[in-house]
Amino acid sequence: MRFRLYLKFLLCYLFFGAAGFAAVATLSSRLTYDYLTRSRSRTLYDEANLIASTYSTVYQGNNIELAQAYPQLQAVATYLQAQIWVMSRNGDILVDSDGHRDGDIIPNFDPTATGNRSYMVGSYFGSFPYEVLSVSAPITGNFRTYGYVVIHLPMDQVQDSANEILNIVYITFVIVFLLSLSLLLVFFLSVSRPLREITRGAGQFAEGNLSYRIRIRSRDEMGYLANTMNYMAEQLERSEEAERRFIANVSHDFRSPLTSIKGFLEAILDGTIPPEMQEKYLRRMIGETERLTRLTQGMLTLDSLDPDRGLTRGNFDINRVIRDTANSFEGQCIPRNIRLDLSFAVEQEMVYADLGRIQQVLYNLIDNAVKFSPDGSSIDIQSYELREKVFVSVKDRGCGIERKDQARVFDRFYKADQSRGRDKKGTGLGLAIVKEIIQAHGENIDLISTKGVGTEFIFSLPRAPEITGGP
Repeated sequence: MRFRLYLKFLLCYLFFGAAGFAAVATLSSRLTYDYLTRSRSRTLYDEANLIASTYSTVYQGNNIELAQAYPQLQAVATYLQAQIWVMSRNGDILVDSDGHRDGDIIPNFDPTATGNRSYMVGSYFGSFPYEVLSVSAPITGNFRTYGYVVIHLPMDQVQDSANEILNIVYITFVIVFLLSLSLLLVFFLSVSRPLREITRGAGQFAEGNLSYRIRIRSRDEMGYLANTMNYMAEQLERSEEAERRFIANVSHDFRSPLTSIKGFLEAILDGTIPPEMQEKYLRRMIGETERLTRLTQGMLTLDSLDPDRGLTRGNFDINRVIRDTANSFEGQCIPRNIRLDLSFAVEQEMVYADLGRIQQVLYNLIDNAVKFSPDGSSIDIQSYELREKVFVSVKDRGCGIERKDQARVFDRFYKADQSRGRDKKGTGLGLAIVKEIIQAHGENIDLISTKGVGTEFIFSLPRAPEITGGP
């Protein structure tokens, strides 16, 4: 059987309570009993001395009979709930407060039996069938001891007083124990139950149920842990969805050209395509293989873009790279009357980056802008410096990107509806490659787009450090 944490705490607490109660019952009972015995003995000893001083006048020349003190003796005995004897040195009971033992002789009487204490506990030399607390005080006169005043208190009275005190201690202990059980309730509500819920959630996540959510609303560490695990599940769910989408897109983009190539080859082999038309379809197949090549190269490029490797950084003029890249699009822009407007804050803008990768970024961004720009429009390409960074902007005046698509345009193989409608040959990897390259440089790329107005991509690069010459 697997014990839960709360049950373990409960069992430990109950064991602690039982052990504590047993310790209190044993130790407190003994200590209370001893304390009351000493306290009562001191009280009785003071009374015995007071009575003994009264009877000592008999032996100091005063004519006082012992019987004259009897009414006072009985009153004191009643107040103390004890029995008072006046005894001779030989153990004869001269006066008994109860009037039953007058004239009796205590056998084996020894006034020194108490030792260095003023009291003794027992049957007082066999005089009582039960235990009594006996205190004696000497009656002296003319520097001699003539007798003793002995007060006997039944130990049952001491035990009754001890029980009353112990009852208070026990009741207090039980009340404190029961109140402290609320700590276990607080523990259950704030720790054990949330922990069980988190454990249940972890089990659901481990079984692949990433849609499960841990429902803990507290704002303590448990709530923070639950929110963290829920966030982890969300990210894993998104990652899993992205992986499924990635596989579906890869399958789609590979299957289409392969299906075309297979269809053309089968048509050539079975004679559906006549010999005079075969060159046309062979060129189409070459185009499809080139598309597969671009798709494969794009995927290899994405996999090679690790922030810690794959970059060959150096200083170069970003403006010159922009000019060279823009010139390579003349063949696409002139037939459609698209103008590329270049605007630089300074003639030469030196950056520290990987030249080949940044050329790829500029090519993909300009190609994307040309692809979605209407005929006769213009594309603005700018560079400017701001706070140790160089920013490059590529802005078209095309159809723009829907707000719902803007957060996903950098995803691998993602194509907005407009992209699929205008250019079905695209791989959907261009902007993903752009983002990976910029992030590999430790920089950022932003998107600003308005439906029906156009789209602008802005990325940053580190400015090249200034080289200071010697004296």
